[in-house]
Amino acid sequence: MKRLIAVLWMISTLAVGIVWAQSFPPNEAGVTMGHWHLNTRDIEANKKIFVAMGGTAIKSGNFEVVKFPGVAVYLHLNQGAPAPTGGTVGTVVNHVGFIVQNVQQSTARWKAAGVPVLPGSNGRTDQAFVVTPDELRIEILEDKNQKFPIQHHHIHFNVPESKILEIQAWYSKVFGAKPGMRGQNKAADLPGANLTFSSTDMPTVTTRGRVLDHIGFDVKNLEAFCRKLEASGIKLDRPYTKNPQTGTALAFIYDPWGTYIELNERPNPL
Repeated sequence: MKRLIAVLWMISTLAVGIVWAQSFPPNEAGVTMGHWHLNTRDIEANKKIFVAMGGTAIKSGNFEVVKFPGVAVYLHLNQGAPAPTGGTVGTVVNHVGFIVQNVQQSTARWKAAGVPVLPGSNGRTDQAFVVTPDELRIEILEDKNQKFPIQHHHIHFNVPESKILEIQAWYSKVFGAKPGMRGQNKAADLPGANLTFSSTDMPTVTTRGRVLDHIGFDVKNLEAFCRKLEASGIKLDRPYTKNPQTGTALAFIYDPWGTYIELNERPNPL
């Protein structure tokens, strides 16, 4: 009986791992949410924050990574590279977001573990914010019915009012994101991420060089995807490059508003 229980436990554990790794399969365009890449002054301090929030720390090549359902958070600052020039606020990506089953219970645990938590807006109890020492702003929202204790939820862009329909259409055309609404805001959905678009009267700068240096999407058949991008007039900031030893491939682009975007093909998910 004990052996049977052990076998059943192992099967259930493997099943959970499979769900964790494959919970957000790519859309019809072959795209799914991939990662945030942070210019991190103190890797260990930031890793402690993300692990306390429910992520799983792993090593991927030279990178320290914390994984969540829907996103991998890369913690990295090249040796000798300058520190980030600022936080997310003031860039085209104002903040990013997670969703949890219960905001008050989650944030109480996080505070006890030293996570810097700020209250929600206007006294909301189903919302909170985490602002890291590097000034990465993370919104925390609530969905009591989701299957994971915490998962990736959104990337929130700030652009001029006149550009909202344009940015929504761009992400829909380029990445196959499904246009819609999130609350009062125009949005577009990708597997693992809602892309939310708000208006701002303030000037914004590129993400590159800030704490959230770039966002990443995982793409099937990246070489063909890059050819399609170039045919549509989108310039590759870094050309398609494949690692013959691992089979992984990458490329970089900017969106028209300054968001730096990495495109990855991963034969083996993180």
